[in-house]
Amino acid sequence: MAAADEVGIDVDPGISVPGRWLDGDAGVLALAHGAGAGMDHVFMRGLAERLADRGVATLRFDFPYIAAGRPLPPRPPTLVPVLRAAVRHALDRAGGRPVWAGGKSMGGRVASMADAESALGVRGLVFVGFPLHPAGRPATDRADHLADTRVPLRFVSGTRDRLARRDLLEATVTSFGARAELRLVDGADHGFHVLARSGRTDADALDEVADTLAGWIR
Repeated sequence: MAAADEVGIDVDPGISVPGRWLDGDAGVLALAHGAGAGMDHVFMRGLAERLADRGVATLRFDFPYIAAGRPLPPRPPTLVPVLRAAVRHALDRAGGRPVWAGGKSMGGRVASMADAESALGVRGLVFVGFPLHPAGRPATDRADHLADTRVPLRFVSGTRDRLARRDLLEATVTSFGARAELRLVDGADHGFHVLARSGRTDADALDEVADTLAGWIR
């Protein structure tokens, strides 16, 4: 496995965020992290490495609050310009390969907010654990903006995800008809951890996530 290239992603003149590019020849994913951990979290790194093994390049990056060492994110809409800059970087480097955008939890939500506001120019959006609602407060209003996107929507979610009750997520995905698809990872929670008694490991679940994303992107 080749080491990821360290890159700088220009957001505004004089303002950039750090990123990591891991190459692949069959497609590109601008991959945003979730609320609680940055691009070097074990999940993000493991997913990027598995996608590279499957031919998909990834551009991971840190939102500014992570780079500044702050534990809590600002409101998701304020992160949209950074996501948009990362997608521009991925498009510039893709060399004709198909480019998708998305991310883990909050990162995927920010990508969809960006595309709903103004088209990102990507082939589609992927959501790795879409945070449909806060834990214990089932609702679907966090998905309302998805109606303003126009690209394919691809969701992968664990059946034990407390931030996406299965029936609500399935109904949300179904409401978008043929342009949306959902893959459920049996026994996985929001972080794609599985119970030991299931006979599977977290690595198995992450392999399934990577297989699913690579199949969509390629």
